[in-house]
Amino acid sequence: MASSVKARNEMDTKYQWQLEDIFETDAEAEKEIGALGGLLPEIAAFQGRVAEDPKQAIERYFAVSRRMEKVFGYAMMRADQDGSVDYYTAMLGKVRHLAVQLSAASAFLVPELLTLPEETLAGLAEDPAFADYSAFIHSLLRARPHTLPAEQEKLLAMAGDALSAPSQAFRTLSDVELQFPVIRDENGEEVQLSHGRYSSFLRSQNREVRKQAFLVMHNAYRAFGGTFAALYGGSVRRHVFQAQVRNYPSALESALYPDEVPVSVYENLLKEVDQALPALDEYLNIRKQLLQVDELHMYDLYVPMFKDVRLDADYEEGCRLALEALAPMGEEYLSVMRKAFSERWIDVYENKAKRSGAYSNGVYGVHPYMLLNYENNLDSVSTLVHEMGHSLHTYYSTKCQPYPKADYSLFVAEVASTCNEVLLSAFLRRRFRDDPAMMRYLLNDLLESFRTTVFRQTLFAAFEKRSHEMAEKGEPMTKETLTKEYLEINRHFYGRSVQVDEETGAEWMRIPHFYRDFYVYKYATGFSAAVCIADRILREGEPAVRDHIRFLSAGSSVPPIEALKYAGVDMSSPEPVYRALQVFRDTVGELRSLL
Repeated sequence: MASSVKARNEMDTKYQWQLEDIFETDAEAEKEIGALGGLLPEIAAFQGRVAEDPKQAIERYFAVSRRMEKVFGYAMMRADQDGSVDYYTAMLGKVRHLAVQLSAASAFLVPELLTLPEETLAGLAEDPAFADYSAFIHSLLRARPHTLPAEQEKLLAMAGDALSAPSQAFRTLSDVELQFPVIRDENGEEVQLSHGRYSSFLRSQNREVRKQAFLVMHNAYRAFGGTFAALYGGSVRRHVFQAQVRNYPSALESALYPDEVPVSVYENLLKEVDQALPALDEYLNIRKQLLQVDELHMYDLYVPMFKDVRLDADYEEGCRLALEALAPMGEEYLSVMRKAFSERWIDVYENKAKRSGAYSNGVYGVHPYMLLNYENNLDSVSTLVHEMGHSLHTYYSTKCQPYPKADYSLFVAEVASTCNEVLLSAFLRRRFRDDPAMMRYLLNDLLESFRTTVFRQTLFAAFEKRSHEMAEKGEPMTKETLTKEYLEINRHFYGRSVQVDEETGAEWMRIPHFYRDFYVYKYATGFSAAVCIADRILREGEPAVRDHIRFLSAGSSVPPIEALKYAGVDMSSPEPVYRALQVFRDTVGELRSLL
């Protein structure tokens, strides 16, 4: 209960991250924030003069950016650890304002660099003394056809807040102002529905509870459907506007272009998942059988099918399990994990006003940090292993790459974390191979990961593609048209084995990911790549581990698809998605054989 949650100063500090590794004191961080403010005029002074010394302009920008990232990481994590501390909230606000100022002050840099002759930029990219910036120069050369004159780029940068208004308004309406009615919980007591409670209600063994939660949630959104259609339509039109202004053939190509991901990757995902829908039907029919219902509804998809299995693990045991599960990754990888555990890279337990959920955050030149809200169960072990994957990816990329090449693309951001989860699942299935109940639970857990990450995110990707096509063709984007499209896509994915309730059509209204253009497909492609990599590690051992660590170490030194090839996965081909979905098919068969 909320009353039992401790204040941060009541917690054992050994379970709290040590942000003093970034700045020893708040005063030191404040001093750096002030110093960065004083450096902005130096950046702005290069305007109109970049061609005189492009190397110096680039080096100065990245030097300031690196320092900005450091203060942002410190302020953000201080605010996240306890949101009730106004001082840190104010510090984060100052840093965010400073970041906007840096963006505006440096908006001239790319356009002016692109006025240089192509051979000049190519020469910079090939200069061994300037090798740290070769990936940046490469991205400039690719961006040349899609970059506007300096004044227009500055206007777009200044318009950033205005153009992001739909997503900001969505968050305010969805997370703050939208109030949900009261429903009855499993004990018959009246409880007000909320975003957090919705997930737990959908997992309720009482079917009436999850049905009411489903109906009430979606009807609450439907009541504001016109507003959500205006907000989402505005967001989509922003994506389309920016793509057209920058001379891309479509918003989809605009979103994929920076990562050098061909549109065929997106299309391959949609095609391969579509061909695997019969296996999804088979899995859903198992769910229908186990739940003993005449008709499976959308509100029946999250309730646990094997509810009598439990694996308790306090944090220390969770750490031991993580080390055992990831033993196939080798001693070098495990030694970094042990440092994370012993040197306080991790903020472990919930405290009052701490940010919910979990994440990994890198600070170049220091080490990665992880925020958890650990709860002594298998889900928390899985989250620990997942975030450790992110952190080790960041650790290797920052260790092996200079700052301008250390950040890796979102296209590969979920690969290392999901690979770790797959290795954990394989480890637990080996440990409990003689325990049928636990095996059923673990197989189902893996299948649910596939359903929610590959199938569901691909469903989202199909809707996102269709909604952007509507905007590009000038079709109306109303509550009715968007709901109709979303409902039809859901019925295509689920309609053979599930009664897709009319209320499902409103679900698009509450998905925040839709306000980041063409982002969700990366979950599905990343999951597919991770399944293939984990399978290779378990089959081949050290050579596969060596290749995987080479991938983790690549940062942005090569395009993300090329980095994945280091680990033996070619996402430009449909094969990785097909192979991952074959694992899904095989696992469905294995689960059925255990029933």
